[in-house]
Amino acid sequence: MSGDLGPRVIVPACLAALRRNPSLEIVLVGNPDSISTLLPTLPGPLAGRLHIHPASEVVLMDDPPAQMLRGKPDSSMRVTLQLVRDGQVNGCVSSGNTGALMALSRHVLKVIPGIDRPAIMTALPARDGPVYLLDLGANVDTTADQLVQFALMGSLALELTGVVQPRVALLNIGIESIKGSQQVRQAGVLLEQSDFVCYTGYIEADAVFANQADVVVCDGFVGNVLLKTVEGVARLMGGQMREEAGRTLWRRLLVGLNRGLWHGLARNWSPDRYNGAVLLGVNGLVVKSHGAAGERAFLAALEQAVQIAGEDLPSRLAQRFGQLPEVLRQTPGCDS
Repeated sequence: MSGDLGPRVIVPACLAALRRNPSLEIVLVGNPDSISTLLPTLPGPLAGRLHIHPASEVVLMDDPPAQMLRGKPDSSMRVTLQLVRDGQVNGCVSSGNTGALMALSRHVLKVIPGIDRPAIMTALPARDGPVYLLDLGANVDTTADQLVQFALMGSLALELTGVVQPRVALLNIGIESIKGSQQVRQAGVLLEQSDFVCYTGYIEADAVFANQADVVVCDGFVGNVLLKTVEGVARLMGGQMREEAGRTLWRRLLVGLNRGLWHGLARNWSPDRYNGAVLLGVNGLVVKSHGAAGERAFLAALEQAVQIAGEDLPSRLAQRFGQLPEVLRQTPGCDS
């Protein structure tokens, strides 16, 4: 019910997801009347996989997260997380208030033992494969220990999806040991002394996409600014490319001859394709969509949730954390 565009985007995206995934079922949580008016007459098989669960309240985008822990007990966000907690659904996808989503996730689902705060992680396009960035806005202020926890969560999450010895770097304003905030420098020292992640050192923002790391760790303020900067630059470049390509007949002909190349670039760098970030560190699957996500972008978040649910990532991550003392003794950081 929340996000910048609400049900008028989320409902059509859910219908598209059902058509693409024959084994998927979706529960739409919110005001039944508002949702039903956006639903067409569905064929029987499709209608049987779409359900509406009522919730009478909505977490607004400007609602203070702390107040949502006490207020709006029947909000669609809280009710959805309760369905995850109770095992009635496999995961939650929300484009609502990020702070409220994290606060309610911690309250309803609880955090994995050993984790202070969950972190939001997503994949971004990079040379020779994606790079994973966390945190993206769940934690504006972080301690050095929490940055180390983010590094561990990101590394283990990639290991569980098949990446061998993921390379982990700390985002900083330089690669020298004297650079950065006190928290980043302390986290760097702790990671250098650890043997549970393949820590490669500091990384600057211009190298994030150059295949120098598989996981890039930062606080939520920096990560959110970086993410939105990348999205803005991608949209700027796409618009300028279309403008320049249409200036002359000759350029339009060249674009026509290289249509596959242009479409491939546009698809690979479209921010919509990478919408959907997982909240690591809670006992359940929570995927955060951009608040301003359109239909195609929200569909990408849904498909991200389907993939993560299929991999059973949250419970496997919790299990690995339960084995953490053994992991610390037996898992090398990275090969020299």
